[in-house]
This record gives sequence, C-alpha cells and structure tokens, in this order.
Amino acid sequence: EERVVLNENSLWSGSKQDADREGAARFLPEIRRLLLEGKNTEAEKLVNEHFTCQGGGSSHGAKAPFGSYQTLGNLRIKFDEGGGAPSEYRRELDLATALARVGYTKDGIRYSRESFVSAPDQVFVSRYMSDKPGGLSFTVALDRPERFEVRATAPGELLMTGTLDDGRGGKGVSYAARLRAVVRGGEVKGEGNVLRVIKAKEVILLLAAATDYQGFAGRKSDDPAAATARDLGNAASKDYELLHADQMADHGKYFHRVELRLPETPASLLPTEERLRAFSVGGEDPALAALYFNFGRYLLISSSRPGGLPANLQGLWAEEIQAPWNADWHLNINVQMNYWPAEVCGVPELHEPLFRLIKSLIEPGRRTARSYYDARGWMVHVITNPWGFTSPGEQASWGSSIIGSAWLCHHLWEHYAFTGDLEFLRQAYPIMKEASLFYTDYLMEEPEHHWLVTGPSNSPENRFFLPDGKKAHLCLGPTIDMQLLRELFSETAWAARILKVDPERSKELDTMAGRLAPNQIASDGRLQEWLQPYREVDPTHRHISHLWGLYPGHQISRNMTPEFAEACRKSLEARGDKCTGWALAWRLNCWARLGDGDHCESLLRRLFTPTRVEEGKGPDGKMYYDGRGSGTFANLFDSCPPFQIDGNFGGAAGIAEMLLQSSVREAGDGKMECLIELLPALPKSWRSGKVRGLRARGGFLVDIEWKDGMVIKYRVASTEALPVTVRVNGYPEKILSDPLVDGTSHQSSP
Repeated sequence: EERVVLNENSLWSGSKQDADREGAARFLPEIRRLLLEGKNTEAEKLVNEHFTCQGGGSSHGAKAPFGSYQTLGNLRIKFDEGGGAPSEYRRELDLATALARVGYTKDGIRYSRESFVSAPDQVFVSRYMSDKPGGLSFTVALDRPERFEVRATAPGELLMTGTLDDGRGGKGVSYAARLRAVVRGGEVKGEGNVLRVIKAKEVILLLAAATDYQGFAGRKSDDPAAATARDLGNAASKDYELLHADQMADHGKYFHRVELRLPETPASLLPTEERLRAFSVGGEDPALAALYFNFGRYLLISSSRPGGLPANLQGLWAEEIQAPWNADWHLNINVQMNYWPAEVCGVPELHEPLFRLIKSLIEPGRRTARSYYDARGWMVHVITNPWGFTSPGEQASWGSSIIGSAWLCHHLWEHYAFTGDLEFLRQAYPIMKEASLFYTDYLMEEPEHHWLVTGPSNSPENRFFLPDGKKAHLCLGPTIDMQLLRELFSETAWAARILKVDPERSKELDTMAGRLAPNQIASDGRLQEWLQPYREVDPTHRHISHLWGLYPGHQISRNMTPEFAEACRKSLEARGDKCTGWALAWRLNCWARLGDGDHCESLLRRLFTPTRVEEGKGPDGKMYYDGRGSGTFANLFDSCPPFQIDGNFGGAAGIAEMLLQSSVREAGDGKMECLIELLPALPKSWRSGKVRGLRARGGFLVDIEWKDGMVIKYRVASTEALPVTVRVNGYPEKILSDPLVDGTSHQSSP
C-alpha cells in the first residue's frame, strides 16, 4: 500500500475576526510607568489582563477563528501483487527535474512509478508501469481525517469534497480534489468510493485540487469542483511526455539559475540517510552540503509560487488537521527565514507571495496600531494567518513583541537592494513609510540617556532575571527592536532619496535613527540583549534575537565594526550550538558573517544529524511529539522538532553566505556603492569547488571557482554600471562603471 499526502496551499480553517481589544491603548501609559519603575512583572500582569488579543488567539487554531493550515488528504493505492518479497528497491527524488521515482522487482515483474506536480497544468501526475502486460492491479482511494465526502463520478474518476471549520460553528473554506485514472492495456472501474484498476500495463493518475479561499492571494474559485474538472480536462488533453516536458521547463527556469559543486567522496554514493549518519559523526562529505543547498532551493520553488500563499512553517507539506503551531506565519524569525535564500539564490520572483501577505496586513495593522498604541501607521505583532491577524498573541511572554512589521519591511528593501527594481521600490516605499510612522509614534524617551526606545516589548521568547530575582519577559527597548528600527528608518529614508520624495520625512527618520538606543557591549564582552544588563534565565536560549544586526541585518560586521563583531562572537559562544533546527540555521548564518568557515561546518554537522519524531495522542486527546532532537529527517526535512521547514531554508541561505557576502551603502544623493566578498567563510574541507549564478546586493550575478581554498577565477556581471569593490582572497579589487565585468583573482603566497 502507498500513501501520498496531498496539499493545497490555501486550505486553511478559520475565518476573519476582530481580535483587537478596543480601547486597550488606555492601559499603555500605566504599563510604561511600571516598566520605567522596574516593575516588569507587574507590567507583564497588566499586559496579560488587558493588552493581549481578544478571543483565543492562535491556541486551538484548527477549531478557532485563527485557524490552521491543513492537509488536503491522502491518496491511497493498494496493490494486488503476488506474495513474493520485493528486491532491487530504489526510491529517489531528482531535484533538477522535480521528479520522484520508485522501482522494484517482485515475482519476476519490474514495477516502476514516477510522479511530479505541474505548476503550468495545476495537476499532480503519477505514472505506474510494469514490464509485463496486465501486471498492474490496484485500488485507488481518497480520504482525509475529517470533513470529506468521496464518490466516483465516472468509471475512472473520483471526487472528494468538503468544507472546513470557520471557528465559529459555521462554514469555512470549501475544497475539491478530483482524480482520474487513465489506463493502457487494462480497465478501470468505479466501485462506490474507490477506483479499481484491473490488469493494466500502465496507469496514469491525474489529480487536481482547488479551494474557494478568498483572501489576500485572491479568489481561488467560486466552485472548486468545477475548477478541478476544468484543470483535469485540460491536463488530460495532453500526453504524459508533454505534461512532463512542460513541468520540467517550468521548474528548470528557476532551479538551473544556480549550480554548486563541492568535492565528492565515496560517501556521495550512499543513500541520503546513511550520508547524514556518517557526516554527523565526523565523516568527510562536502557534497552533502551542496545536496542540502539544492534541496532548499527545490523546496522554495515548490512552496512559494507567485499567485499562491507564502511558504508557512511547513512550507506546504502538512499531513495533519491541526498542524504544529498551526503551520502559520511566525514573524519573529520563521517566515522571514523561509525567504532568506530567495534573493541570493536568484529566485526573486518567489518572494512575491510574502510581499502580498505584507500588503494584506496594512489595513488590519492600522486598526491594531490605533487600538493598542493610539498610533498612526500600521503594525503587526508575532503571528499572522491568511485572515489578516495583526493583534498581539494570547500571552505577554511572546505575544507582545512589536517587531513584525519592521522585519517584514526589511524584505521589501532587500528585494530592491538585490534587484535594483525602481518600480518595485515605488510600490514598497509607502508600505515602509507607513510602518515607520507607527514606530515614530510608538517610541518613547527613556530617562537615563534620553534614548528613544520601544515599550512594552520583549526579546522574542526569551526572559531575564530582574534585580530582585524575579523572572520577566516584558521590557523596554530590547536590542533587536533597536537594530530593526535603525535599519527600517535608514532604509526608508534612503528609499525616499532614491525616489526623490518626502525630503523632510527622510531627514526626520535619519534623526530618529540616530537617537535610538545603541548596541551595547556588556561587562562580560557579549552583545547586550536588553536595554539593561539583565542576566538571562536560559543562557543557551534558541533565539539569538540581539544578533539581528549581524544577520540578517547589516549594522555589525567584522570589517566595519570589529568590536561589536567580537561581542557577537562571544554571545554565540555563550549561547552554544545545541538548539532547535531553525536556530542552528540562524547560528550558521551568523558564524558565516563572522568569517569562521570551520565553525560553520560544525554547525552543518549538527543540522544534518539524523533524527525522528514519534507522534501519538496524550490522555487529553491532543497530539504530542516525542522529539528525538533537532537535526534532519531521512528525507532531508528539518526537525525543530517536529518538522519545521525554516531550518531547510535557513540552512540553504547559510551555505550561500559561506560562499558569498554582499552589502550596500549610500554614496550621496541616494546612490549605491557595493561590496562583494568571495568565499568569506570557506571550511578547510571545501578545498575546491565552483558556484555559478549567486546574486549579490547591487544587482550583481556572481560565479566563483576555487582551488586549495583560493579563488582562481571569478565573474561579476550586472546590467547596471554601479561601483563595486570585490574582496578576493583577502584583497579588495575596485571595479567601476562597467556593466559586465570579468576578473581573475589576486594570487597570494601560500
């Protein structure tokens, strides 16, 4: 029996809700007074009582208005084969073609299958073959854990339909999945709610899915069943070879933009699970990093297409009704990490679903800004969903963070920095400007240094000891807030100068950026996480939020601010490397920014550690996960635990960051100067290799070839004539005003 898990990325339970507490802003002065007096726990109590969302928030998501991303269901194939044992079994996924294959021999018959999902034709295609006429007999069924009906609508067709819970006792999103079996050399019958294939030589299964979700991703379909009939009819009019050719061309136009080659060893020939096990205990297998890098790109291509919803906490691969953490969009690292590879890996179009999510949050975010902070502009807290949730979370300990909109706006600027797309910047600037407006209204002056700080806020999910020994989360001006706002204000002001608009607002933002509480180095040499030198409750906490300015931000670097870079290094050493999957990926990028390739490799060994998760139901009927540690599952999915895809994307971005780093700075009148560094964090084991097609800020395309750890050839190309300094083997090479540049690196002595 084979089970194929089916997903459609707009299949969300829940519905729109007003989760803002009307008039919550009247409690803001008292919360701030308590924080200024050092009564953080009292302030936190007040926030929990009056300054969280109304309703249940994200708790009980699948059955509540907040909702949960859900599986579409299961495609089940039950084979009528002989009783002999199978042999010569092989299962593979070809990342370059996005084709999955299975093959085995049983009772003298060779069976093979190949499957793919076609974006051009909007169908899942699976071909079953045997090398003996009449060798294929099986039943085909569709099901899901709840809320479904299945019926045969034609001799070779099944239709599954249903409607999800809106969280209010009413009807939510409706869906349809329609499957058709096309047989050669046999027959197919509809028997009740299954299909029976009898003595065929080849069977092609086509499956189309649709929902009537109406939200920021647009109207999917008024009639999902009719939409699936249309898609299936169009796909069935093409033969298998044409369907496959169109799918490969569509996937390839993204995948083949980048190529990475790292040294291969005998381990490269092992099955992936064995490679993970061997590498995690010290084996040599540099090419495993290339495989993981390519898998991350494959996942982004597969889960974030223009016109769809953004990749969520599980990309789009969920098999539950109640997905872990609702598989929503967490805005204190997770959804942002999903998009770290998009620009550097040359697929900026795949950023588009995130940009439309950002736009969808502006209107509800304005209401939240008024309700809680009596402020102008728009903002969003920590979590969101397809229904426009911008309210605080249900607990002050994590839900009071106010950085979501600032961090999202950084992605708008990064897209411009990588592409130089002025039309995009014109559309993005009003969003950035209005987000900045909220924060300029929200900031307050702290009395000791007269710095501008946020409050109430927190350093995401972390807590600290107060002088009296009490534990608290809520605070004023955590370092991540200050770093994010410094970049938001500076980037918005720079965008205004590029577009030649709002000169007074631009000056105001520059002035306010200069008044924000600065980065501080604590007495132990670490970068300070909070405004005050609090002692953290968990010194090895998974979040490293105060290092945002090192990565993904650009305020701290080993070349421009070496003292703060050293403070970041000491912070990373104190935090340690034993943490969740996505947290390993964040550390990987930070160590890459610090130029330590060998430490990056040690983090990859941890990230690639084989793991598994046992799941079941506890005595309360809720799902629980027995996490066997962070790392990677046999199919290369990241384990938080449980499965959480941000570690895959963050890991892919970290591998790119080890090979190429870039930054931009303003050079007067809004113009841009660029710095590119080749192989900034190369491990000793990656002694030779090449990479083609990486992107650098400033709109540059970069190819690199190296041997014995030294660049021997590189190419930097751009359609624009921008000044750029390329650091090669430790030496800077200044390149000016040439739209296409080829270079050979400086040769240095061993």
